[in-house]
Amino acid sequence: METTLHRQLKAVYCADPEQHEVRVGGYRIDAVADDRLIEIQQAGLGAIGPKVRTLLKSHKVTVVKPLVARRVLVKRKRRGGPAHSTRTSPKHETFFDVFDDLVHFVDVFPHRRLSLHVLLTEQEEHRIVTGRRRRRDKGYRVEDRRLLGISGRCVLRRRADLRALIPETLPETFSTADIAQHAGVPRWLAQKAAYCLRMTGTAEMAGKSGNAILYRWSAKKRRAA
Repeated sequence: METTLHRQLKAVYCADPEQHEVRVGGYRIDAVADDRLIEIQQAGLGAIGPKVRTLLKSHKVTVVKPLVARRVLVKRKRRGGPAHSTRTSPKHETFFDVFDDLVHFVDVFPHRRLSLHVLLTEQEEHRIVTGRRRRRDKGYRVEDRRLLGISGRCVLRRRADLRALIPETLPETFSTADIAQHAGVPRWLAQKAAYCLRMTGTAEMAGKSGNAILYRWSAKKRRAA
């Protein structure tokens, strides 16, 4: 079921509701603005990889990926009932978190017709308390998500845009530990960033230091597909 957040983001990118949910090339597209197809992707980017790859053969595509910079949690005991509790989640994402998902999209990005818009959003998440806490039940189910605001936007089109997400303070050759330290992120996320940089040709392997793989920025000019 479509969330309120999804509908709101479609309106941000295309004000004309007649251009929402349009059929193009056998696919249902979230919106069409001018000559560009708009896809809002709350779930993993890998899920729309094959669809986007096909559409890029003949269309310009903008993929919108909302990250959650701030989330307000609203719990209810029943659908449509009064709020049982409201609090702000301590978890928040930054632009760097896009690497966590981009690892599943590097076979599509970059492309000369593709723009990836990463949004830092403030969201309100509505939950219904289920009263159960089992292995596959967190004790609630998400009823809806709503957009409260957009606090930042980062547009990725080329390898240079990925490089701009990495701190300039890195040494000439660097490891994932260096990325983690300079970016202030967990090592696992730095490893995903290094994978994306390597697979897109933004960086290349430059040897090893002990067991750690070293990288350097690539000087090769690789054309987008």
